[in-house]
Amino acid sequence: MVSTSGAAGVSDPPPSDAEPIKAIPVRHYGRWVAGVVIVFLAFIVIRSVVTNSNLNWPIVGEYLFNDRILRGLQNTLLLTVISMIIGIVGGVLLAVMRLSPNPLTSGAAAVYIWLFRGTPLITQLLVWNYLAFAYPRLGLGIPFGPEFISWDTNQLMTQFSASLLGLGLNEAAYMAEIVRGGIQSVDGGQLEAASALGMKRTTTLRRIILPQAMRVIIPPTGNETIAMLKTTSLVVVIGYFELMVAAQTIYAQNFQTVPLLITAAIWYLFLTSILTVIQVQIERHYARGTSRMIDDKQRWATRMLGFRLGSAGKGGAS
Repeated sequence: MVSTSGAAGVSDPPPSDAEPIKAIPVRHYGRWVAGVVIVFLAFIVIRSVVTNSNLNWPIVGEYLFNDRILRGLQNTLLLTVISMIIGIVGGVLLAVMRLSPNPLTSGAAAVYIWLFRGTPLITQLLVWNYLAFAYPRLGLGIPFGPEFISWDTNQLMTQFSASLLGLGLNEAAYMAEIVRGGIQSVDGGQLEAASALGMKRTTTLRRIILPQAMRVIIPPTGNETIAMLKTTSLVVVIGYFELMVAAQTIYAQNFQTVPLLITAAIWYLFLTSILTVIQVQIERHYARGTSRMIDDKQRWATRMLGFRLGSAGKGGAS
């Protein structure tokens, strides 16, 4: 029994001869077996790849920093950055329109998202590239009236502009749903409170809603950026010179197909690794003040502290 002395409810300290509880860790033999199997399989795969003479690793090293490969890599990065800017800006606008109480605005955004998410990206790239067949000239003017300015579609719609429109506008449809989910994750009471204080809807969105929604928006946006880097390879269907087209151009001349594909894959892996690191840092920045910022060591220390307190309580019972 636990006795009390002096003030009521104050327990006596545990006896000094109380033996601490010896915690015996549970042995997970299945984990050890799985680890050994994985290491063994990884060794077999790595050895097979490294020692396979058919992969022609010297050719890979020779073309890894080739001028054409680096120029294609530069175009790939340019496409990725500009397309994601178009996608993010367009996605935010579409998400705000989708959440608008105006049925026409909301309906227009819904139709846009339905159209661009419902058709293959390759089809969209081809449509933009061959837009001149449907519209030989593009212009601005009054409907059924005079035209103020016009352009030749063939000159306006280059392979680069067709690639940007296809990738950027398609990405905007997916980003719209990501941003909409992030906005709806914020408690609606904050929007009502801001309205009660007389804040405009745009000011409330910019200063209150979006900063909190970023915690939900950032992770899928990072995934979309990494996916966009790899999706740029689809512009090969319209012949824009990027990394995959550069690799295809070279192996069409020297017939070293596999080594050139490995070269392109190495660059894709390198760039996606950099983007992953950047994504993690941005997620940590916007996750400040949440439980996700507690690292493994802190969680372990918290669990151990609770265990020790529990052990002391048990040892003090008599």
